[in-house]
Amino acid sequence: MSAEIPRDGLTPRFWETKPMARLNQQEWEALCDGCGKCCLNKLEDDDGTVAMTRIACRLLDDESCLCGNYPNRHKYVPECIVLTPKTIVENLYWLPLTCGYRLVHEGRPLYDWHPLISGDPASVHKAGVSVKGMTIPEMNVDEDDWDDYIIEEPL
Repeated sequence: MSAEIPRDGLTPRFWETKPMARLNQQEWEALCDGCGKCCLNKLEDDDGTVAMTRIACRLLDDESCLCGNYPNRHKYVPECIVLTPKTIVENLYWLPLTCGYRLVHEGRPLYDWHPLISGDPASVHKAGVSVKGMTIPEMNVDEDDWDDYIIEEPL
């Protein structure tokens, strides 16, 4: 495992020592690795199988893989799901397999490329597990055609 570089205001390795329900807002937000996969539109079939598409939420910045208007996202995307320690269980099925929230909830370690481990916010992109440069804005694709854009999760 790579050496972890502590961040100001964060308890070192808090994700290993604190229950999710006790994380402060800064710790909670730091669990996000910035991959952008949760902001991709997904298709769910009748048996509950979820498929990821390259079609991104209209607010996703394709270069940074971050929300372009995070504080006001619900004004523009009312269906945007807010993950909290209380809502993570009901949303776990569609979260990316590499998601920091999912890994911590499942008691698994963060990957070496996670910014909390690497100390580098760009490490998720360098590792090739983000959606940087591969998305299509949702307003550019008719919803009836979304199944033409199904992808495998970048792992």
